[in-house]
Amino acid sequence: MSKSPSASASTPVQTTGSQTQGKPLVVTTVAPLTNIVSNIAGDRLQVQGIIPEGTDSHTFEPRPSDADLLSKANLIIVNGLHLETPTEKLAESSKPKDTKVYEMGSNTITQNQWIFDFSFPKEKGDPNPHLWVNPKYAEAYAKLAAQQLTQLDPAGKKYYETNLKNYLQKLDTLDKVTREVVASIPAKNRKLLTYHDSWAYWAREYGFEVIGAIQPSDFKEPSAKDVAKLIDQIRKLGVPAIFGSEVYPSKVSEQIAREAKVKTANTADDELPGEGSANAIENTNPQHTYIGMMANNLRTIASNLGGNPDLVNQIDTTNVVGPTAKKGLGTRG
Repeated sequence: MSKSPSASASTPVQTTGSQTQGKPLVVTTVAPLTNIVSNIAGDRLQVQGIIPEGTDSHTFEPRPSDADLLSKANLIIVNGLHLETPTEKLAESSKPKDTKVYEMGSNTITQNQWIFDFSFPKEKGDPNPHLWVNPKYAEAYAKLAAQQLTQLDPAGKKYYETNLKNYLQKLDTLDKVTREVVASIPAKNRKLLTYHDSWAYWAREYGFEVIGAIQPSDFKEPSAKDVAKLIDQIRKLGVPAIFGSEVYPSKVSEQIAREAKVKTANTADDELPGEGSANAIENTNPQHTYIGMMANNLRTIASNLGGNPDLVNQIDTTNVVGPTAKKGLGTRG
Protein backbone atom coordinates (compact mmCIF):
# COMPACT_ATOMS: atom_id res chain seq x y z
CA MET A 1 0.00 0.00 0.00
CA SER A 2 0.98 3.62 -0.45
CA LYS A 3 2.63 5.57 2.30
CA SER A 4 0.54 8.09 4.24
CA PRO A 5 0.27 11.53 2.65
CA SER A 6 2.02 14.62 3.90
CA ALA A 7 0.06 17.22 5.82
CA SER A 8 -0.17 19.72 2.96
CA ALA A 9 -2.77 19.36 0.24
CA SER A 10 -2.22 19.80 -3.48
CA THR A 11 -4.47 21.94 -5.63
CA PRO A 12 -7.51 19.91 -6.73
CA VAL A 13 -8.35 19.49 -10.37
CA GLN A 14 -11.45 21.23 -11.78
CA THR A 15 -13.03 19.21 -14.54
CA THR A 16 -16.30 18.50 -16.33
CA GLY A 17 -18.06 15.24 -17.15
CA SER A 18 -17.49 15.61 -20.89
CA GLN A 19 -13.76 15.39 -20.28
CA THR A 20 -13.98 11.67 -19.50
CA GLN A 21 -15.73 10.69 -22.75
CA GLY A 22 -13.76 8.28 -24.91
CA LYS A 23 -11.29 7.48 -22.15
CA PRO A 24 -10.54 4.06 -20.62
CA LEU A 25 -13.61 2.75 -18.78
CA VAL A 26 -13.54 1.66 -15.14
CA VAL A 27 -16.76 -0.06 -14.02
CA THR A 28 -17.61 -0.12 -10.31
CA THR A 29 -20.64 -1.35 -8.33
CA VAL A 30 -22.10 0.43 -5.25
CA ALA A 31 -22.18 4.24 -4.94
CA PRO A 32 -19.56 4.64 -2.16
CA LEU A 33 -17.10 2.59 -4.22
CA THR A 34 -17.87 4.65 -7.32
CA ASN A 35 -17.33 7.86 -5.38
CA ILE A 36 -14.02 6.76 -3.87
CA VAL A 37 -12.63 5.45 -7.18
CA SER A 38 -13.76 8.51 -9.16
CA ASN A 39 -12.07 10.84 -6.66
CA ILE A 40 -8.78 9.16 -7.57
CA ALA A 41 -9.48 8.68 -11.29
CA GLY A 42 -10.53 12.31 -11.85
CA ASP A 43 -10.82 13.22 -15.53
CA ARG A 44 -8.20 10.79 -16.87
CA LEU A 45 -10.63 7.84 -16.85
CA GLN A 46 -14.34 7.24 -17.23
CA VAL A 47 -15.84 5.71 -14.06
CA GLN A 48 -19.33 4.21 -14.11
CA GLY A 49 -21.19 2.41 -11.31
CA ILE A 50 -23.58 -0.42 -12.09
CA ILE A 51 -25.76 -0.70 -8.98
CA PRO A 52 -28.24 2.22 -8.80
CA GLU A 53 -28.27 4.18 -5.57
CA GLY A 54 -31.04 3.15 -3.20
CA THR A 55 -31.02 -0.40 -4.56
CA ASP A 56 -30.43 -3.43 -2.34
CA SER A 57 -26.89 -4.36 -3.38
CA HIS A 58 -27.19 -7.80 -1.76
CA THR A 59 -30.00 -8.92 -4.05
CA PHE A 60 -29.23 -6.76 -7.11
CA GLU A 61 -29.42 -8.62 -10.41
CA PRO A 62 -27.58 -6.87 -13.25
CA ARG A 63 -29.56 -5.81 -16.29
CA PRO A 64 -28.87 -6.86 -19.91
CA SER A 65 -27.48 -3.38 -20.55
CA ASP A 66 -24.88 -4.00 -17.83
CA ALA A 67 -23.42 -6.85 -19.90
CA ASP A 68 -22.83 -4.39 -22.72
CA LEU A 69 -21.15 -1.95 -20.32
CA LEU A 70 -18.96 -4.69 -18.82
CA SER A 71 -17.96 -5.82 -22.33
CA LYS A 72 -16.36 -2.41 -22.85
CA ALA A 73 -14.64 -2.14 -19.45
CA ASN A 74 -10.88 -1.77 -19.18
CA LEU A 75 -10.99 -2.42 -15.42
CA ILE A 76 -13.77 -3.67 -13.13
CA ILE A 77 -13.56 -2.78 -9.44
CA VAL A 78 -15.97 -4.48 -7.01
CA ASN A 79 -16.21 -4.70 -3.24
CA GLY A 80 -16.10 -8.49 -3.18
CA LEU A 81 -16.68 -10.55 -0.01
CA HIS A 82 -19.69 -12.08 -1.79
CA LEU A 83 -21.57 -8.74 -2.03
CA GLU A 84 -21.96 -8.56 -5.82
CA THR A 85 -21.84 -12.22 -6.86
CA PRO A 86 -24.34 -11.92 -9.78
CA THR A 87 -22.47 -8.89 -11.13
CA GLU A 88 -19.10 -10.64 -10.81
CA LYS A 89 -20.45 -13.68 -12.69
CA LEU A 90 -21.78 -11.44 -15.46
CA ALA A 91 -18.46 -9.60 -15.57
CA GLU A 92 -16.51 -12.82 -16.03
CA SER A 93 -18.74 -13.86 -18.93
CA SER A 94 -18.95 -10.42 -20.58
CA LYS A 95 -15.65 -8.63 -20.08
CA PRO A 96 -12.75 -8.52 -22.52
CA LYS A 97 -10.21 -11.26 -21.84
CA ASP A 98 -7.53 -8.88 -20.57
CA THR A 99 -9.82 -6.85 -18.28
CA LYS A 100 -9.18 -7.44 -14.59
CA VAL A 101 -11.91 -7.84 -11.96
CA TYR A 102 -10.42 -6.42 -8.77
CA GLU A 103 -11.97 -6.97 -5.32
CA MET A 104 -11.34 -4.12 -2.86
CA GLY A 105 -12.61 -5.86 0.28
CA SER A 106 -10.69 -9.08 -0.28
CA ASN A 107 -7.49 -7.06 -0.69
CA THR A 108 -8.12 -4.92 2.41
CA ILE A 109 -8.62 -7.58 5.08
CA THR A 110 -7.66 -11.21 5.45
CA GLN A 111 -10.15 -14.01 5.96
CA ASN A 112 -9.40 -14.19 9.67
CA GLN A 113 -10.52 -10.53 9.93
CA TRP A 114 -13.94 -11.22 8.42
CA ILE A 115 -16.90 -10.56 10.67
CA PHE A 116 -19.90 -12.86 10.80
CA ASP A 117 -22.89 -11.58 12.72
CA PHE A 118 -26.66 -11.36 12.94
CA SER A 119 -27.52 -10.83 9.25
CA PHE A 120 -24.37 -12.59 8.01
CA PRO A 121 -24.11 -15.78 10.10
CA LYS A 122 -21.00 -17.94 9.74
CA GLU A 123 -23.02 -21.02 8.78
CA LYS A 124 -24.06 -19.28 5.55
CA GLY A 125 -20.45 -18.55 4.65
CA ASP A 126 -20.96 -14.94 3.55
CA PRO A 127 -19.03 -12.43 5.68
CA ASN A 128 -20.36 -8.97 6.44
CA PRO A 129 -19.13 -7.08 3.34
CA HIS A 130 -19.59 -3.46 4.52
CA LEU A 131 -15.94 -2.54 4.96
CA TRP A 132 -16.30 0.94 3.45
CA VAL A 133 -18.48 2.16 6.33
CA ASN A 134 -15.24 2.16 8.35
CA PRO A 135 -13.26 5.27 7.19
CA LYS A 136 -9.96 3.46 7.86
CA TYR A 137 -10.96 0.82 5.32
CA ALA A 138 -12.13 3.59 2.96
CA GLU A 139 -8.54 4.86 3.14
CA ALA A 140 -7.33 1.39 2.14
CA TYR A 141 -9.84 1.37 -0.74
CA ALA A 142 -8.54 4.73 -2.00
CA LYS A 143 -4.93 3.49 -1.90
CA LEU A 144 -5.85 0.28 -3.70
CA ALA A 145 -7.78 2.27 -6.31
CA ALA A 146 -4.72 4.43 -6.96
CA GLN A 147 -2.61 1.30 -7.45
CA GLN A 148 -5.08 -0.27 -9.87
CA LEU A 149 -5.64 2.92 -11.87
CA THR A 150 -1.88 3.42 -12.16
CA GLN A 151 -1.49 -0.10 -13.51
CA LEU A 152 -4.21 0.66 -16.06
CA ASP A 153 -2.81 4.08 -16.95
CA PRO A 154 0.88 4.34 -15.93
CA ALA A 155 1.19 7.81 -17.50
CA GLY A 156 -1.29 9.12 -14.90
CA LYS A 157 0.78 7.99 -11.89
CA LYS A 158 1.55 11.50 -10.60
CA TYR A 159 -2.04 12.65 -11.15
CA TYR A 160 -3.46 9.72 -9.18
CA GLU A 161 -0.89 10.28 -6.43
CA THR A 162 -2.02 13.90 -6.08
CA ASN A 163 -5.70 12.99 -5.96
CA LEU A 164 -4.97 10.22 -3.46
CA LYS A 165 -3.02 12.58 -1.20
CA ASN A 166 -5.85 15.12 -1.21
CA TYR A 167 -8.51 12.49 -0.65
CA LEU A 168 -6.64 10.79 2.19
CA GLN A 169 -6.49 14.13 3.99
CA LYS A 170 -10.28 14.31 3.92
CA LEU A 171 -10.65 10.72 5.07
CA ASP A 172 -8.19 11.39 7.88
CA THR A 173 -10.37 14.29 9.03
CA LEU A 174 -13.43 12.03 8.85
CA ASP A 175 -11.65 9.46 11.01
CA LYS A 176 -10.55 12.02 13.62
CA VAL A 177 -13.97 13.66 13.84
CA THR A 178 -15.60 10.25 14.11
CA ARG A 179 -13.43 9.54 17.17
CA GLU A 180 -14.43 12.92 18.68
CA VAL A 181 -18.12 12.24 18.06
CA VAL A 182 -17.86 8.79 19.62
CA ALA A 183 -16.06 10.27 22.64
CA SER A 184 -18.94 12.74 23.08
CA ILE A 185 -21.47 9.90 23.37
CA PRO A 186 -21.86 8.48 26.91
CA ALA A 187 -20.09 5.11 27.10
CA LYS A 188 -23.30 3.34 28.18
CA ASN A 189 -24.99 4.49 24.96
CA ARG A 190 -22.31 3.24 22.55
CA LYS A 191 -24.48 0.40 21.32
CA LEU A 192 -26.04 -0.05 17.89
CA LEU A 193 -29.14 -1.89 16.84
CA THR A 194 -29.81 -1.27 13.17
CA TYR A 195 -32.27 -2.61 10.63
CA HIS A 196 -29.57 -3.58 8.12
CA ASP A 197 -26.44 -5.10 9.65
CA SER A 198 -23.82 -2.85 8.04
CA TRP A 199 -21.93 -1.31 10.97
CA ALA A 200 -19.81 -4.22 12.15
CA TYR A 201 -16.40 -2.94 10.94
CA TRP A 202 -17.17 0.65 11.99
CA ALA A 203 -18.14 -0.55 15.47
CA ARG A 204 -14.96 -2.62 15.81
CA GLU A 205 -12.84 0.39 14.83
CA TYR A 206 -14.51 2.99 17.06
CA GLY A 207 -15.43 1.04 20.17
CA PHE A 208 -19.16 0.51 19.66
CA GLU A 209 -21.05 -2.69 20.36
CA VAL A 210 -23.50 -3.98 17.75
CA ILE A 211 -26.17 -5.59 19.90
CA GLY A 212 -28.29 -6.89 17.05
CA ALA A 213 -29.94 -6.36 13.69
CA ILE A 214 -33.63 -6.29 12.89
CA GLN A 215 -33.25 -7.75 9.40
CA PRO A 216 -32.80 -11.56 9.35
CA SER A 217 -30.12 -13.24 7.23
CA ASP A 218 -32.64 -13.96 4.43
CA PHE A 219 -33.24 -10.18 4.14
CA LYS A 220 -36.96 -10.67 4.79
CA GLU A 221 -39.00 -9.13 7.61
CA PRO A 222 -38.38 -10.52 11.12
CA SER A 223 -40.90 -12.82 12.76
CA ALA A 224 -43.11 -11.67 15.63
CA LYS A 225 -40.96 -13.78 17.95
CA ASP A 226 -37.79 -12.05 16.73
CA VAL A 227 -39.39 -8.61 17.20
CA ALA A 228 -40.45 -9.44 20.76
CA LYS A 229 -36.92 -10.66 21.53
CA LEU A 230 -35.39 -7.43 20.19
CA ILE A 231 -37.77 -5.28 22.25
CA ASP A 232 -36.82 -7.19 25.40
CA GLN A 233 -33.14 -6.76 24.55
CA ILE A 234 -33.49 -2.99 24.03
CA ARG A 235 -35.33 -2.59 27.34
CA LYS A 236 -32.78 -4.71 29.17
CA LEU A 237 -29.77 -2.79 27.79
CA GLY A 238 -31.33 0.66 28.07
CA VAL A 239 -30.43 1.63 24.52
CA PRO A 240 -31.87 5.12 23.80
CA ALA A 241 -32.31 4.69 20.04
CA ILE A 242 -32.36 2.21 17.18
CA PHE A 243 -31.57 2.91 13.53
CA GLY A 244 -33.45 2.05 10.35
CA SER A 245 -32.39 2.22 6.72
CA GLU A 246 -33.71 4.23 3.77
CA VAL A 247 -32.76 1.39 1.42
CA TYR A 248 -34.84 -1.03 3.49
CA PRO A 249 -37.95 0.98 4.45
CA SER A 250 -39.74 -1.06 7.09
CA LYS A 251 -42.39 -0.23 9.64
CA VAL A 252 -40.89 -2.87 11.92
CA SER A 253 -38.20 -0.43 13.09
CA GLU A 254 -40.89 2.08 14.09
CA GLN A 255 -42.91 -0.65 15.81
CA ILE A 256 -39.92 -1.81 17.83
CA ALA A 257 -38.98 1.77 18.76
CA ARG A 258 -42.55 2.57 19.79
CA GLU A 259 -42.98 -0.52 21.96
CA ALA A 260 -39.52 -0.23 23.50
CA LYS A 261 -40.07 3.53 23.98
CA VAL A 262 -36.83 4.57 22.26
CA LYS A 263 -36.05 6.94 19.38
CA THR A 264 -35.47 5.79 15.81
CA ALA A 265 -33.74 7.37 12.81
CA ASN A 266 -32.30 6.21 9.51
CA THR A 267 -28.65 5.64 8.66
CA ALA A 268 -27.19 4.84 5.23
CA ASP A 269 -24.44 2.55 4.04
CA ASP A 270 -24.61 2.72 0.25
CA GLU A 271 -26.98 5.58 -0.59
CA LEU A 272 -25.34 9.00 -0.83
CA PRO A 273 -27.39 11.92 0.59
CA GLY A 274 -29.49 14.19 -1.61
CA GLU A 275 -29.53 14.39 -5.39
CA GLY A 276 -26.40 14.02 -7.43
CA SER A 277 -24.00 11.60 -9.07
CA ALA A 278 -21.69 9.21 -7.24
CA ASN A 279 -19.14 9.99 -9.93
CA ALA A 280 -17.13 12.93 -8.58
CA ILE A 281 -16.55 14.35 -12.07
CA GLU A 282 -20.29 14.58 -12.75
CA ASN A 283 -21.49 15.58 -9.28
CA THR A 284 -22.45 19.16 -8.35
CA ASN A 285 -23.89 18.47 -4.87
CA PRO A 286 -21.13 18.73 -2.21
CA GLN A 287 -23.18 16.56 0.18
CA HIS A 288 -23.67 13.73 -2.31
CA THR A 289 -20.38 11.98 -1.54
CA TYR A 290 -19.13 9.02 0.48
CA ILE A 291 -17.83 11.45 3.10
CA GLY A 292 -21.17 13.30 3.05
CA MET A 293 -22.97 10.01 3.74
CA MET A 294 -20.74 9.26 6.71
CA ALA A 295 -21.10 12.83 8.04
CA ASN A 296 -24.89 12.44 7.96
CA ASN A 297 -24.60 9.10 9.76
CA LEU A 298 -22.44 10.66 12.46
CA ARG A 299 -24.97 13.46 13.03
CA THR A 300 -27.79 10.92 13.28
CA ILE A 301 -25.93 8.68 15.70
CA ALA A 302 -24.72 11.57 17.88
CA SER A 303 -28.14 13.25 17.99
CA ASN A 304 -29.93 10.08 19.09
CA LEU A 305 -27.37 8.59 21.46
CA GLY A 306 -26.60 11.69 23.52
CA GLY A 307 -23.49 12.92 21.70
CA ASN A 308 -22.53 16.23 20.09
CA PRO A 309 -23.63 16.42 16.42
CA ASP A 310 -22.06 19.87 15.97
CA LEU A 311 -18.62 18.22 15.90
CA VAL A 312 -19.53 16.92 12.43
CA ASN A 313 -19.42 20.48 11.06
CA GLN A 314 -15.62 20.15 10.92
CA ILE A 315 -15.92 17.69 8.05
CA ASP A 316 -15.53 18.92 4.46
CA THR A 317 -17.75 16.62 2.42
CA THR A 318 -16.73 17.81 -1.05
CA ASN A 319 -14.92 15.71 -3.63
CA VAL A 320 -11.27 16.42 -4.50
CA VAL A 321 -11.97 16.49 -8.25
CA GLY A 322 -14.87 17.71 -10.36
CA PRO A 323 -17.34 20.57 -9.82
CA THR A 324 -17.46 20.36 -6.00
CA ALA A 325 -13.69 20.33 -5.52
CA LYS A 326 -12.40 23.51 -4.02
CA LYS A 327 -9.09 25.05 -3.19
CA GLY A 328 -7.78 25.03 0.32
CA LEU A 329 -8.52 21.45 1.31
CA GLY A 330 -8.31 20.41 4.92
CA THR A 331 -10.76 22.67 6.72
CA ARG A 332 -9.78 21.21 10.06
CA GLY A 333 -7.08 23.10 11.86
